[in-house]
Amino acid sequence: MNRLRAVLLLRAYIVGAQHAAPLRVAIGRAFPLPFISSAVFVVFQDITHTYTAYEIHSHTEENGADMKKNLPLWIALGVVVILVIMYISTQNRLVGLEENVNAKWSQVENVYQRRLDLIPNLVATVKGYASHEKDLLTQITDLRSRVGQMNISSDILDDPAAFERFQQAQGQLGGALSRLLVVSENYPDLKANQNFLALQSQLEGSENRIAVERKRFIDAVQEYNTAIRRFPASLVAGIGGFSKKATFTAAAGADQAPKVEF
Repeated sequence: MNRLRAVLLLRAYIVGAQHAAPLRVAIGRAFPLPFISSAVFVVFQDITHTYTAYEIHSHTEENGADMKKNLPLWIALGVVVILVIMYISTQNRLVGLEENVNAKWSQVENVYQRRLDLIPNLVATVKGYASHEKDLLTQITDLRSRVGQMNISSDILDDPAAFERFQQAQGQLGGALSRLLVVSENYPDLKANQNFLALQSQLEGSENRIAVERKRFIDAVQEYNTAIRRFPASLVAGIGGFSKKATFTAAAGADQAPKVEF
């Protein structure tokens, strides 16, 4: 009888308005995702109600044996429901993070492509005034062709070696363009050309956009890579095939746009 009284007090504590809120807070700290914490609270209440009913009816000769028999089943069912909810919620969160990484990478692709599109006109304009810079112009043309042939879809994020080659090629191209703009200081007529000035301004804008989009991409990848390593998300990531994404490394000058001020 003392055990029954204790169970009834526990049930009153859980369902009582004055105690429900603190209990929700405690569960929310253990399960940060709101959807999971709410589900855990509901399941916990159901289990408590079931156990209370068991204790009440166990003192009757007619229903006590049946309730005692079914209690482990209810507890097991509650545990399974919690695990399924946690898995689905975590799976959906990882999918969202992965899609965010892909979206940020698309923006990186766009700004790099914009820079590639500027190069032919820039080279043609400089060539008309700085024929002595033939080697540098040839290098830029070759690097542009090399970069343009690379596969830069989101699949490259799952291939660290390919991503590293892409980063190196883009770094070399950016460095060559920076040198070209510095060399133009030696050609006053080129600096006075309106077409060159317009291309210079567009290139500067492209480099700034590249720096911004790279930073956003790096942040998105860091959030995703961190999430798939944390428990219990790491278990879901292993089952769902979520793998670590490649990102830009802190190579010298890789996190800064080339200086193109004159």
